Amino acid sequence: MLLIAGFARAQSKADAVYDKYVDFNLKRFMGENNAALKLGEDLLPDVKELPAKSQISFYNGLAKLYEDDEQAVEAIPLYEKVIAAEPNYYVAQRALGYLFLQPADELFAKVRSDPGNTELAAKYKALVQKALPHLEKAQACDPSDETLEFIKKLYINIQDDIGLQSLGARLAQMAKNCVDVLKD
Repeated sequence: MLLIAGFARAQSKADAVYDKYVDFNLKRFMGENNAALKLGEDLLPDVKELPAKSQISFYNGLAKLYEDDEQAVEAIPLYEKVIAAEPNYYVAQRALGYLFLQPADELFAKVRSDPGNTELAAKYKALVQKALPHLEKAQACDPSDETLEFIKKLYINIQDDIGLQSLGARLAQMAKNCVDVLKD
């Protein structure tokens, strides 16, 4: 009897979590971002109750809400979870690449004004190197002249001629496996 009651209780909790997930998605699709963000934050502790593919979609949706709300610190780890589960999902790759570059813009201006500061230059280079693989995957899957020029500019900024020269081959290889829609 206790076993059956425990199973029913677990089933009802999973159902309740899934219902919250449906509400979260409904609010997002209706453009009620603040309400969706609140629902997402409330759902986060119980997300493991969702099916695996729904977890990935949830993390992606919540990350996008954080990104749109200019909360990069909260968005980045969620996008990293999405990419860990679905590395070929280029939409999250692009978002993560640009989020990693946000602090790099300010650093680049400082590097240009103080070219002898090797510490700043190293920090800038590290941020760019962290962002580039994500931007490259996005470029490989969804080519854009603007993004391609931006990637090339980043390689020039960090003085990585080898990376720049091998870019075309890497993009061709990455283009073979692309996911443009998450399914749950």
